[in-house]
Amino acid sequence: MHTDLVVALDIGGTKIAGALVDGHGRLLVRAQRPTPAREDGATVLRAVTSVLDELARSGRWAAASAVGIGSAGPVDASRGTISPVNIPGWRDFPLVEHVRERVGGLPVTLVGDGVAMTAAEHWLGAARGRDNALCMVVSTGVGGGLVLGGQLHPGPTGNAGHIGHISVDLDGDPCPCGGRGCVERIASGPNIARRALRDGWLPGPDGDVTAAAVAAGARAGDPIALASFERAARALAAGIAATATLVEIEIAVIGGGVASAGDVLFDPLRRALRDYATLSFVRELVVVPARMGTDAGLVGAAAAASDLPAGGHSLSCVPPRS
Repeated sequence: MHTDLVVALDIGGTKIAGALVDGHGRLLVRAQRPTPAREDGATVLRAVTSVLDELARSGRWAAASAVGIGSAGPVDASRGTISPVNIPGWRDFPLVEHVRERVGGLPVTLVGDGVAMTAAEHWLGAARGRDNALCMVVSTGVGGGLVLGGQLHPGPTGNAGHIGHISVDLDGDPCPCGGRGCVERIASGPNIARRALRDGWLPGPDGDVTAAAVAAGARAGDPIALASFERAARALAAGIAATATLVEIEIAVIGGGVASAGDVLFDPLRRALRDYATLSFVRELVVVPARMGTDAGLVGAAAAASDLPAGGHSLSCVPPRS
């Protein structure tokens, strides 16, 4: 990382967060707006520019040397566009161009949110010191990113490592991506809950049907809840093992809301991984929880803006308007 500040944006379906991040990964100034995800694209953009303008008024903006954006995807870093599934008003939306109109003389780097999380975990989190890693976000979707040879590997469009759309069940349920039996279709939070409900799991008196509620049932010994997490864990293990076999990662880091289930997820995942990661060069693969928490997107966007290998999307920009 540079010792200068980096302007970081973390764009998701719930919130648009921004920060000025220093060379130690500290968020010195923060700004946040709710994502008006069901509004038109111009309305969503106004939330982004409002975040940038608030950061610009902080007095520290002059020390910024770059802008990093981690966004829900798909993204296309080669074109500077994003098409978040959970923000319908943005399809092939030229976000980098618009950010360029608000920030002055700074390079702009765009990556997917899974890649941003990976950059954070490799810089300061659970993958620190590892040369080859897969980092994953398991939440309402399943995303990820790769570190190869000690460097973040976002790929040409900023989506490399998107493990959620590896097919692990060729006869499985259709996935919204167009595939079938994808990791995300089995292991994401909503699909863990969907499977449990389908198999007869009964939510508690509060009617909560989230993966967290299923996890609570599993901790209480509910066999259907346990089976739903077991199935999710096997899907994750199959995807992780396939990735390890392909590129020889040494560690898989898992964060996101589903990972907060703790041993309910990680115990069956580690057992299943022993079944899938059987070749000699992947047997030592370890799986650990993420450490960076909810700030991973911002810290990772800053790290990617500073450390992104050749092939990322970098543009010069003009100053923010207060």
